[in-house]
Amino acid sequence: MARRGNIIAIPSLGCLDRTAGRVGHQLTQALREAISKGILKPGERLPSTRALANSLQLARGTVIEAFHQLHAEGYLEARARGGTIVANVNADSDLVTRAQAFIGPAPIGPVLPENVARLAAVARTLRPQGATPFAIAHPAGAVAPDDKWRRLGNRVRALRVAAPSGYIDPKGLPDLRIAIADYVRKARGVKCEPGQVVITAGTQQGLFLAATVLLSDGDAVWAEDPAYPGIVAVLGNFNVQASRIPVDAQGIDVQDGLVRCPKARVAFVTPSHQYPLGMPMSMARRTALLSWARQNNAWIVEDDYDSELRYAGHPFPSLQGLDPTRVVYLGTMSKVLFSSMRIGYAIVPVPLVDAFAGARALIDRHSPTADQYVLAQYMREGYFEAHIRRIRGAYAERRAALISAIERELPSWAALQPSDQGMHLVLWLPVGLDDVKLAEQAHKAGLVVRPISPMYQDAPARFGLMLGFGGFSVAELQAAAVRLRGVLETSVDANRKPKLSKPPRMQTAR
Repeated sequence: MARRGNIIAIPSLGCLDRTAGRVGHQLTQALREAISKGILKPGERLPSTRALANSLQLARGTVIEAFHQLHAEGYLEARARGGTIVANVNADSDLVTRAQAFIGPAPIGPVLPENVARLAAVARTLRPQGATPFAIAHPAGAVAPDDKWRRLGNRVRALRVAAPSGYIDPKGLPDLRIAIADYVRKARGVKCEPGQVVITAGTQQGLFLAATVLLSDGDAVWAEDPAYPGIVAVLGNFNVQASRIPVDAQGIDVQDGLVRCPKARVAFVTPSHQYPLGMPMSMARRTALLSWARQNNAWIVEDDYDSELRYAGHPFPSLQGLDPTRVVYLGTMSKVLFSSMRIGYAIVPVPLVDAFAGARALIDRHSPTADQYVLAQYMREGYFEAHIRRIRGAYAERRAALISAIERELPSWAALQPSDQGMHLVLWLPVGLDDVKLAEQAHKAGLVVRPISPMYQDAPARFGLMLGFGGFSVAELQAAAVRLRGVLETSVDANRKPKLSKPPRMQTAR
């Protein structure tokens, strides 16, 4: 007589709650947990579906459905003439455990990849500051897009063409690329055709795309010192040798770069408005930088993040206009429209266009199409340039109010860096005050200021604070200046008598 396999009893199934509904789901979960916890051992045979249904007073179809689900998940196995048995769901774990017996005790918890700590630090560095004075880059209120944007958006989104069901070109909507090429040609002196425009999700993505396309393992790179934290984070994501080149009153010191790293493949610069200090790159430095790129077959990435916002004279012309074959030009709508739209653009030399499109497709295929349609129409109908003129006036008023409040409220030893562009001011502190600690104290006082020193490769000779004014009314800025005075005075008292520190004298670009 054939030996019958041991048919096990399953006490844990007695707790099914028929009043709660979904009894089949409860049965599946109870069997799954019994197997995972080892109550049901690998190889043990379960009762037949008919027998189990009778013992639980359930419909047989309910039991069959539960068995089918657990078969699919790998918890149960069907054996020919052997019924249904419990699968060995811990087989791989057992192998690992036996192997570790020869290696040593297992660590407590998973060993995290090397990139985890670095990327977590990037998240902390680039996290939003919140809409509190003096947060950086918060266009709001009177500088937000007007009702024309809302009405135009409603009209465009109502059209079926603005909600396509398929993918579009990774380079972006053709109409928007045409509008941007026309705009940067007139406003920034950029030389390009619409086919060279690649729509991005903002400057940060543009920097990442440029690094992805232009850099290979081991390449040498120039970055400014101090620099925008976003580009430092991007370069940290690649296996490259980044040389930080000092910035003076004329911008990046090209001669210093030639001494430190003459064979760099790419230079990342902010020539129109150096981030964070604010000075423009002089014409002599621009010429020297382009000459270096030509002689070394190198590329220049021009981050033109807020060039529209100059309050004396016209915006400085782009570096790209001097040599379109060597410069990748990055622009953004975040400073002049709103950051949450996440639309920027890269103007790319013709030989690089397809590579940028491929890199864009790998990241997120393309930007949302609806906003691209709205922005294209907004620019085509002339609203965009009118909006820029309007917000330039609003920002100029806020900037003047903040300068006046600082001169009136703050101690004379706190000096402003000369600058006539952008959405922030740099306030230099005297020797002896730590700008990082001061930022923490300001946060406790209800202010958001960004310290300058972390943007340098090494500890700078001067410490300072970035004060954003774009997203706040004149009254808010005046009240915030009073609170900042209290923070500074408290810090000075704690440090006794600080020494004065003169800010660098800015020179006008030649």
